[in-house]
Amino acid sequence: MAKKKDARVTAILECTSCIRNGVKKVSTGISRYITQKNRHNTPNRLELRKFCRYCSKHTIHGEINK
Repeated sequence: MAKKKDARVTAILECTSCIRNGVKKVSTGISRYITQKNRHNTPNRLELRKFCRYCSKHTIHGEINK
């Protein structure tokens, strides 16, 4: 049987500020969020303002490839 192509896909969001500036030496990683998006309504990469616990402020989180 053929696999059904769902409209909803999983999107991983990563902090763009941590990537550009480099993470603080004290922190252990880069802030990431997992969400879902509708492939038909949002074909472009997703960008949302989320809280980054490593930067301690709200920053733009962009979608990355799996």
